[in-house]
Parts: sequence; structure tokens; C-alpha cells
Amino acid sequence: MSSVSQSFSENNSIVYPEYFFIIGLSGIPYSTYYYIFLFFIYIFAVIENSVVLFIIAVDRNLHSPKYIGVFYLALADFGETNALIPNMMKIFVFDSQYISYNACLANMFFVHFFSTMQSLTLVVLAYDRFIAICLPLRYHAIVNNTVMTVVFVGLWVINGGVIAFAVSSITRLSFCKSNAVASYYCDHGPVYRLACNDVSINNFMAKLCTALYVVAPLLVIVLSYLGIFLALSKITTWERRLKALKTCVSHLLLVGSFFLPIICIYITAFIVSLTPNARVISTSLAYAVPPMLNPIIYVLNTSEIKDLIKKYLKKRSAQIESVSN
Repeated sequence: MSSVSQSFSENNSIVYPEYFFIIGLSGIPYSTYYYIFLFFIYIFAVIENSVVLFIIAVDRNLHSPKYIGVFYLALADFGETNALIPNMMKIFVFDSQYISYNACLANMFFVHFFSTMQSLTLVVLAYDRFIAICLPLRYHAIVNNTVMTVVFVGLWVINGGVIAFAVSSITRLSFCKSNAVASYYCDHGPVYRLACNDVSINNFMAKLCTALYVVAPLLVIVLSYLGIFLALSKITTWERRLKALKTCVSHLLLVGSFFLPIICIYITAFIVSLTPNARVISTSLAYAVPPMLNPIIYVLNTSEIKDLIKKYLKKRSAQIESVSN
């Protein structure tokens, strides 16, 4: 760290560092085992989401509003996994905590962009389930492929603009004290707190993003399921209630895998003071694990995808047997 003072360059009175140090995972006991664990998470997440994307893209029977949502969720999971874990693995493999200024901003944008798209996609899927159960006769008129595609394209464009503005606000900051980022990637909060000039805009954007991508989505999803449970209470037979509720199981599991770790981290940090190591491990797992779990959740709870995979495996086994014979 003796070269820290040499890593800053001045541009029109704003001091930019040539590089940042990612120090969040340094000093963690048995970190080698954690990196190995992350490596397997990465491999499984990439393979699983690639399979889901491929199946939905090639099978026309899955070209429905629900699976358009699943497709975009898998795309966000795939993007977030590739934006986050390879940079973490680089620290371990090459024993280098350096990341250039521009690469840091790019890493910040893509990690936040894809992780926030996961949250927004869960909201759209909650809306899909709400309309399907509360307004079943009008479902195909309200929710169709065109509507879902337009909604997702709009969300990706608008969200990209919001995240791009939050990241670009970093460029107005002057880093004249330190360039050591106390996180496992170029996180917006730990980076802007290193600045030595006014960070009010960055602080506002951090709070706005928390409200837009954590509080508001969770509130909308909870309200959607309150409406769903109210509609289910009006169904006369338990068999029909359970049949309707079963269509929501996959989505509820996705919501739980994404939001529960975040909520637990917020509550724990509010009640007790988390050590830096505990905070880094818990938040990195909250980011890394859901993209691996989401495809498994949908495969295990979706008969259409399970049937397609079974047919493919049977076809491959038949081809192998015919070649061997």
C-alpha cells in the first residue's frame, strides 16, 4: 500500500485514482475454501441458467407470459453471476486486489444493474400470478407475450438509465485519502464513502436505489399476495385453493431466496454491529447464491421444463445405446 499516494491523478481539481484495492475478502480465515465454494457456485449457476435460457428460447410451448418472465430472470441471474464472481476469483487466482478506475465503474454498473433486474423481474412475476388468480377470465387479455416483452424491455432500459446515473455520479468525486474499497467488488457505497468532497448526490442515489429495488418491490409483492390470498379465501373447495396456490410456489421460493438474506442482513446489522468479515461473507452469499438456486427452483416445480429435460435425456441415452450397439 506504499504506492497508494502514486495511484492518484488530478483532472480539473478532481483527483481520480488510477486503481482501487478490493480488500473486503482479505484477512478472512480459510478464505481459500470460500473461493473454492464460489467457484462451484459460479459453474453451477452458469450451466443452470444457460440451460433454462436455451430451453425457453427453442421450445415454442414455453413462449408464454410466465416463461418470458422466467427467461429474463435467468438472463439477469446469468449476467449478475458473470459480473460478480469472476472478479472475485481473479483476486484469489492472481493474488491481485487491483482494479483500474474505469474497470471498477464498469464492475459497479453491471453488478448493480443485473442484481436490481432480479428484483424487478420478481415484481413482474408477482403481477403475473396476481392477474392469473384474481382475474383468471381476463388474464390473456391483460397479460400476453407482447405486453410482457414491452414491460421487460422498458424495465431494462429505465433501470439501465438509473444505475448508469448512480455510477456516473462517482466520476464527480475526488479521491484524495484512500483507494481501498472495503467490499468484495466495486460496491457503490464503499466507493463513494472514500471521497473527500460532497457526496450528497451519491448518498441520495444510494437511498433511492434501496427504496426502488428493495423496499418498493417487496411491498408490491406482499400486497400482490395479500390480494391472492384474499381471492383464494373466496374459493369454496380446498382442492381448488391448493391447485391455485401451487402455481405460486415457485415464485414464492424465488422471492424468499432473493429477499430473505437481504432482510436478515439488514435486521442483523440494525440489532448488532456486524464485523467486516461477517458483513462481507453474508452479503457476498446473498448476491452469489440466488442465481444458482433460481433455475433449480423452477426445474423442480415446473412440469413443462422437467418433461423437456426428461425427453432430452431419454433421446440422448437412446442415441448412445444405438451407437454402442
